Amino acid sequence: MPQTINDAGLKLIESFEGLRLTSYQDSVGVWTIGYGHTKGVAQGQTITQQQAEAFLQQDLAVAETAVNGRGLTLTDNQFAALVSFTFNLGAGNLAKLLKNGLAAVPDRIPLFDHAGGRALPGLTRRRAAERALYLTP
Repeated sequence: MPQTINDAGLKLIESFEGLRLTSYQDSVGVWTIGYGHTKGVAQGQTITQQQAEAFLQQDLAVAETAVNGRGLTLTDNQFAALVSFTFNLGAGNLAKLLKNGLAAVPDRIPLFDHAGGRALPGLTRRRAAERALYLTP
C-alpha cells in the first residue's frame, strides 16, 4: 500500500511554502501560486483558497508517487520528510539525495539549500526542518 504524507509533513510544507492567492516569482524567477504550485502559473493570476488546496493535493500526489516509486521502507516521518523535499526540489533531486543510500540522507539533506547558485536562508531552515522530521521516530 503506497504511503501518504502525515500531518507533520503537511504542516512543514504549508509553513515553508506559505499561501499566496496571487501569483509571484520565487527566488529564481519561477511564477508560483497557492502553496508553492508552479505548473501553468502566469503573471497576474489569482486563485481561491479552495483552488490552492486542490493544487496542493495534486502536487503532493506527484511528490508522494516519486517517493513511493523508489521502493524504500520508510517510517511515516522519513516518508513525510522526503515528500517535503521532493515537493520543493523535484524527483531528480530526490534521486541525487538518495544516491548514497538511506543512511546518508540525514547528512545529505542540508546540502540542498541552494537556488540560483547561492545558499538561501529559507532553504537552509527548510532542510534543517526536513532533516529533523526525518530523524524523528
